[in-house]
Amino acid sequence: MISTRIARPVRIVAVAAALAGAFAVSALAQDNGKENGKGRADAPRGRQAVIKVSGEGRATTAPDLAILQLSVVKDAKTAREALDANNKAMTEVLAALRQAGIADRDLQTSGFSINPQYHYPPSDDGGSRPPELVGYQVVNGVTVRVRDLSRLGEVIDSSVSLGVNQAGGIEFTNDKPDAVITEARKAAVADAIGKARVLAEAAGVSLGRLIELAEQEPRPEPPVPFARMAKEAAADQVPIATGESAYNVTVNVTFAIDQ
Repeated sequence: MISTRIARPVRIVAVAAALAGAFAVSALAQDNGKENGKGRADAPRGRQAVIKVSGEGRATTAPDLAILQLSVVKDAKTAREALDANNKAMTEVLAALRQAGIADRDLQTSGFSINPQYHYPPSDDGGSRPPELVGYQVVNGVTVRVRDLSRLGEVIDSSVSLGVNQAGGIEFTNDKPDAVITEARKAAVADAIGKARVLAEAAGVSLGRLIELAEQEPRPEPPVPFARMAKEAAADQVPIATGESAYNVTVNVTFAIDQ
């Protein structure tokens, strides 16, 4: 009875040792296969050859919206006097703009400030003298969106006549540029594909599948210089040339190479 109880554990230990040895040999063979570039089907492969290019597209259209930056600037001895004068002039300007067909949604105050004005007297002894307060300046700015470009010269002329004495600029753009941006996108992708084909042909390889396509933010071109603009308003109004709006799109494309 004693010898039987001892023999069973001995046989179990022997079998476990044999299995452990078999597993060790199998693992070693797999490691050797990896080192030799053989073995499992999912062994690491070399880096895939690709072609990366950028494409640019440009599309133009006539603008249908003008954005004006207009300001009324008034100076007076006191802040109250300057503010009253500015309020009166700006009220007349806004009324004229509405009368010209500008909707309330296209009128937006873009800046307001009250600034003290100083005089810096010269000093006979070469030192510095304290500045003297001589008055106040009030600036009230408004952004105007003009959707009827045929009346743009009239709008500017009437605004200046009623008190606008400072202009921050004019921008021609489009209210809904989606269609023209789509044209620029198509042109950018076509440009990228053409470049990739030329590179593949020059390298003696075949262009493979599309791996990645990314677009940079579409951007309008800077305003066209005044000398290059063509259309002008009537002679009795402010001459206005609308030119054209241009939109540029850039895409980055990656293609696989079929060798």
